[in-house]
Amino acid sequence: MKNTQPGILAAVPRLARYLTFSLAPDSDPKKALTDLREIADGDQVVVGLGKSLVLAVGVDLAGLRTFPSFAGAGVDVASTPFSLWCWLRGEDRGELLHQTRLIRSTVAGTFRCHGVIDAFQYGPSLDLTGYEDGTENPKGDEAVEAAIVKGAGKGLDGSSFVAVQQWVHDLDRFESMSRADQDNSIGRRKSDNEELADAPVSAHVKRTAQESFEPEAFVLRRSMPWADATNEGLVFVAFAKSFDAFDALLRRMVGAEDGITDALFNFTRPISGSYFWCPPVAEGRLDFTALGL
Repeated sequence: MKNTQPGILAAVPRLARYLTFSLAPDSDPKKALTDLREIADGDQVVVGLGKSLVLAVGVDLAGLRTFPSFAGAGVDVASTPFSLWCWLRGEDRGELLHQTRLIRSTVAGTFRCHGVIDAFQYGPSLDLTGYEDGTENPKGDEAVEAAIVKGAGKGLDGSSFVAVQQWVHDLDRFESMSRADQDNSIGRRKSDNEELADAPVSAHVKRTAQESFEPEAFVLRRSMPWADATNEGLVFVAFAKSFDAFDALLRRMVGAEDGITDALFNFTRPISGSYFWCPPVAEGRLDFTALGL
């Protein structure tokens, strides 16, 4: 869609950076947002706004809410809300660094940078476990239908809602598992990515089969592996036309419906969880019409 931030529907880049910001106390974010609009094109820099930021502008945006916390048997899913999220997409780490510096200086004094995560492609869109990530992603018109708001009016059509989580893998634990146990945890064979018909009900593929929900819970995944000096994992990023689909997926993963916990939790855990609204674009710049800006 011509008024959607292009990076949402584009293929995952070779390299990425995720920036999260909180709003400084007693700050009016309007000027910083209009300044950000001049440097964020929605393609190389995809921008999301949190609930607290939108409320600070004086707007209560329909559908935007705070990431919920969940608990299952031995599993906790954290809620870590932030005001502003920027997904920097590119091919050169130096360029991403300089783009980071520009964004931070542009919003300095109004927003405080909370964290920076560097991410990358691994092989043909693999998770660090070696399994293909996003196999069931909708494509083409189906991706637009799943991820993009339409029929909501000017300033809202073309926007999207995004769920963002940082997952930390225990790769030593995963690699200590037999190949059969690894495959059964995911629900696919690593060797050919074929879904296992006889996988256990706890297999991730079975837990999150998007067509098995009522209504269907399709999201557009744009996740990427990350690593630093001590840990590694996956930055889970899922765009949707509302948060309902992701809520349903996560509830089933933690076993809220039937007490069966997703087998992913045997070797990876989320340490963050945030929801953001990604505004549409107009003439190559972020469209803040819905915020009155």
